[in-house]
Amino acid sequence: MTENSKADSEKTIESGDTISVDYVGELDDGAVFDTSVKEVAVEAGIYNEQREYEPLTFTVGAGQMIKGFDEGVVGMKVGEEKTLTIPPEDAYGEYSEELARKLPAEAVEFTPEVGMQLATDTGLRGTITEVDEEGFVIDFNHMLAGKALTFKVTLVSITEA
Repeated sequence: MTENSKADSEKTIESGDTISVDYVGELDDGAVFDTSVKEVAVEAGIYNEQREYEPLTFTVGAGQMIKGFDEGVVGMKVGEEKTLTIPPEDAYGEYSEELARKLPAEAVEFTPEVGMQLATDTGLRGTITEVDEEGFVIDFNHMLAGKALTFKVTLVSITEA
């Protein structure tokens, strides 16, 4: 295995390479939802002191990333910056109304509140999106389902397969 640095900027990413990238993920309105850069997280108001902000390392083509990100970095060189615009079908999928379910209040032993996150016995995670006198709606869609995503990516390193 060879780790390429900025000095060897001719090597491009291929499927099977392990790479490290810095990234900023944004929604259509420009709101930052995730980043590997601490300063960006602080500025965007999403900083989490329990998280380490460092380049993301993954193996290209191994199914560790959403499809659009995985495919979008192929061909990049160390030090290169690239903007990836990823449609929902290549990110977290389209939003499915079938995954939002209305349940009676008596289905749980607590008072449901909008924003609460729950997990089923099978590990499925959902967020309560509505509460009224009859019950509540729990949405099992991924929070980014149905959204186009933009990632500003900088390739930090490549370790060849």
